[in-house]
Amino acid sequence: MDTIPFTLGTPASGHHTLGLIVLKFDETLEQDFRRLFPSRDLALYTSRVPSGAEVTTDTLQEMSQTLPASAALFPPAARFDVVGYGCTSGTTMIGAAKVAALVEQGVSTPAVTDPLTAAIAACRTLNITRLGMVTPYVAEVSLPVQRAFEAAGISVPALVSFGEAGEENVARITAESVKSAALKVGQQAVDAVFLSCTNLQTLDVVADLEATLTKPVLSSNSVLAWHMAQLSGAPLSPEAPGQLFAHRSAKNATNVAP
Repeated sequence: MDTIPFTLGTPASGHHTLGLIVLKFDETLEQDFRRLFPSRDLALYTSRVPSGAEVTTDTLQEMSQTLPASAALFPPAARFDVVGYGCTSGTTMIGAAKVAALVEQGVSTPAVTDPLTAAIAACRTLNITRLGMVTPYVAEVSLPVQRAFEAAGISVPALVSFGEAGEENVARITAESVKSAALKVGQQAVDAVFLSCTNLQTLDVVADLEATLTKPVLSSNSVLAWHMAQLSGAPLSPEAPGQLFAHRSAKNATNVAP
């Protein structure tokens, strides 16, 4: 066998590098991010974190033990602009500050975000103070998420849940079911609707819901993508659905399709 010379260039990561930590049982978040971040000038690396087959307060808190190791599985040579932890309820149980600290134990990044932090930032950007919320969770998980928003100064006067703990079932709740639940809370005296859980199929119902309700509709996946774009300057798809995506940083104002 002959050995031939070669040259080294830059990695194929483009101008923006994002990291996404996805739950073991999540089947939706990565699919949505491929649609929301389609640019060829962007690298999106994912890692998986062990998670329970059922969403309970115990299984959510257990992720704090493995988050650093999951973050450490990202390519060591990559230079991340931001890393997102993809779990709304997990952030609620562990705490956003602790999530960021755990992620930073495993990967070097100037910014860490999560769906809860991103949703609060989105509410402040859109001047939302009364939020209607749809969750798939059982009550022991839904109510702490509600309280987390209220602790941030955002009241949640309308909350409905599917009461489903099994992650495989959550990933298969139909978009029509999500839409029906969102209409139920959105028609009440709220400024916007939040569809909580990265495993819910929400991306394809946002535009129709906003047209019907004439108010913003946010989801865990949409706010996480939006906030990661805000923090990094990464280009979002011009077809990203929802009023939130009209609020982009100046460096994102000229986003184009790949």
